[in-house]
Amino acid sequence: MNQPPVARRSPLRLATTLIAASLVAAGTAVALATSADAATTLGASAAASGRYFGAAVSANKLSDSTYVGILNREFNSVTPENEMKIDATEPTQGQFSYANADRIVSHAKAQGMQVRGHTLAWHSQQPGWMQNMSGTALRNAMLNHVTQVATHYRGQLSAWDVVNEAFADGGSGARRDSNLQRTGNDWIEAAFRAARAADPATKLCYNDYNTDDWGQAKTQAVYSMVRDFKARGVPIDCVGFQSHFNSGSPYPSNYRTTLSSFAALGVDVQITELDIEGSGTTQANTYRNVVNDCLAVARCNGITVWGIRDTDSWRASGTPLLFDGSGNKKAAYTAVLEALNSGGTTDPTTPPPSSPGPTTPPPAGGGACSASVTLNQWTGGFTATVKVTAGASAVNGWSVTVTLPSGTSVTNTWNAVATGSSGSVRFGNAAYNPRIAPGGSTEFGFQGTGTGPSGTPSCAATA
Repeated sequence: MNQPPVARRSPLRLATTLIAASLVAAGTAVALATSADAATTLGASAAASGRYFGAAVSANKLSDSTYVGILNREFNSVTPENEMKIDATEPTQGQFSYANADRIVSHAKAQGMQVRGHTLAWHSQQPGWMQNMSGTALRNAMLNHVTQVATHYRGQLSAWDVVNEAFADGGSGARRDSNLQRTGNDWIEAAFRAARAADPATKLCYNDYNTDDWGQAKTQAVYSMVRDFKARGVPIDCVGFQSHFNSGSPYPSNYRTTLSSFAALGVDVQITELDIEGSGTTQANTYRNVVNDCLAVARCNGITVWGIRDTDSWRASGTPLLFDGSGNKKAAYTAVLEALNSGGTTDPTTPPPSSPGPTTPPPAGGGACSASVTLNQWTGGFTATVKVTAGASAVNGWSVTVTLPSGTSVTNTWNAVATGSSGSVRFGNAAYNPRIAPGGSTEFGFQGTGTGPSGTPSCAATA
């Protein structure tokens, strides 16, 4: 399925709806008295149940008065369609460009809307310099990008799509083969940890398409990843379901089960790029079903449609949105508003299958191993990739001690367990990577503020 440029959400304007939006950000469900405005606009009606209703927005359309009029009237959340993607924010390595994304954020703030960030790490819409990278250089560049962009918007967004579309279509349930995936299977975890370090208060989401049907292998693979992340303490707060529906990828009857099952893992669920091809009553009824499914799941806290008018859509010929090309409300709009105003009924969340907790890593000490460090340094911070190599005998547990310069502090670690954050820091193996074959190696990484280490780390191993 061809995926659209990512777009985001829009605003509420009355005092009651602004209160609702602030409570949503705090994770609180609200029930507000329905005002005349709450009964007649999407955003205000969604806010009455503690949710947002947003739209994907393009900066170059903010000069279109019809477009902006609908945006400001109807929505309480926005998602920049393309303006926060990698090629837009870092067109040249190390040189960041935020003007268009900032324009959308400023417009949203002025209207009292929240903003979803989209997206920090993705195999698509990479600038040429990133497309030509691989291995450790690409991993470090990706982490630097996540850190710099998330830091720029620190405290300004409600959520980030940290990683987008990392799983393959079809029945394999495998990860998508991409340059980022080839840097190591832990790249998604590393991106989430870097985003949390850069912006501790913003919710961090995984976002994908064709994950709506609970019975599909791709859906189950994403579910397993999220369950694993929650069990191991990887910082993930929400899962986004793009939900692009048409005859080839129809709305599934078990959609509510999907939302509820993910929510039971302890994450928010969000419908992030909704569009439904069709027209008339059939399209309207499908929109109504999707909204009712979200309303039935307490942790489904928002819906974003992928554009405003049909002519703004990435698949305009399918007339998939709530307003026609002239900005008139369609039958689908009426169905959505009626569903939002009804408030729906909340079902109990389906408990997830039991999953094992994290395993305590074995102690490391003695034995033979060596370690080397590769740095990616920028002003005020760095990422370090540490390669641990076994000697002539197999290693069944390892630890690496790194001495950091004065004023330097570790903020984030992946593929290892850190003891301490400054001075002499010990990194022990994680539960899943203690063993290294004779002469083999493994890698872990950490991120920090200040200047990265310059000396050779010491390594100890358990034979």
